[in-house]
Amino acid sequence: MNPQAKLLSITSLFLGSTITITSNHWIMAWTGLEINTLAILPLISKSHHPRAIEAATKYFLVQAAASALLLFSSMTNAWYTGQWDITQLTHPTSCLLLTTAISIKLGLVPFHFWFPEVLQGTSLTTGLLLATALKFPPITLLLLTSPSLNPTLLTILAVASTALGGWAGLNQTQTRKILAFSSISHLGWMAIILVYNPKLTLITFYLYCLMTIPIFLTLDTIKTLKLTTMSTAWTKIPPLTATLMLMLLSLAGLPPLTGFLPKWLIIQELTKQEMTPTATIIALLSLLGLFFYLRLAYCATITLPPNSINHMKQWQTNKSTKVFITTFITLSIMLLPLSPMIFTTS
Repeated sequence: MNPQAKLLSITSLFLGSTITITSNHWIMAWTGLEINTLAILPLISKSHHPRAIEAATKYFLVQAAASALLLFSSMTNAWYTGQWDITQLTHPTSCLLLTTAISIKLGLVPFHFWFPEVLQGTSLTTGLLLATALKFPPITLLLLTSPSLNPTLLTILAVASTALGGWAGLNQTQTRKILAFSSISHLGWMAIILVYNPKLTLITFYLYCLMTIPIFLTLDTIKTLKLTTMSTAWTKIPPLTATLMLMLLSLAGLPPLTGFLPKWLIIQELTKQEMTPTATIIALLSLLGLFFYLRLAYCATITLPPNSINHMKQWQTNKSTKVFITTFITLSIMLLPLSPMIFTTS
């Protein structure tokens, strides 16, 4: 891809996200989301492969429909209340439409069908942007409107997302699809606590990004797209593959790794809100996700694939791992001791 075109796309992504996050007016927020959608399309379709073009088309159609629904929601609210301010979304129909629009943009169940397909059709670096940076503006809109949203609807969407994210990831062999279903599952954890403690949703999103970024960058470094290639990639950079296992277990939420922190805080908050059955259900559903993370970790570090033919071992590279990847890896594994500080700020 042309460097100037890539620079323009990335700058537009920053601009669109900044406009949405900092705006108070619905039209400005909608404009920022549209800029984001148009900026990411060249990055999705840059390989000119039919699957990449298909992914870009699916992404455009879904995001355009969600943006139209969001605009319709804000116009309905303005019609009834005379308010264009994002925090003044009070009309029940508008709140329902907004929840639907943002769910489509994020890929919450039952509007999740586009997300694994789009992620599968793009490169790992573009997939990283789709799974992290492009989720931030819609989550910001949910945070700003959280007092007006329907808690029952969000709980249903959250439990369904956690269940389907874990269940559908079980039989996947493509790493990008597994990470897509992992993202859907984590969005469920964020959505369930949104109405009760919006700050905790934001902390969960930050920690999810912190754990997902090094996994995508590691897979991109060792050029791994399938479980079978992952099984033979350990010879390339053995230390990096070994830490990949810890990162995956952190994303699964096992103590004493960073990923345990958001799950612990959310279950504690749900118990405080007298939602113990919901907390129990969502905790049990996260075991589904744990299974496929363990499967990934098992393939990455412990086994060779069960094939009758001998696999040629890949050459070990002399390239040193980049500093920012190692920084993210450290943070994604070792942040749990900071939990007392998060308790005091939230």
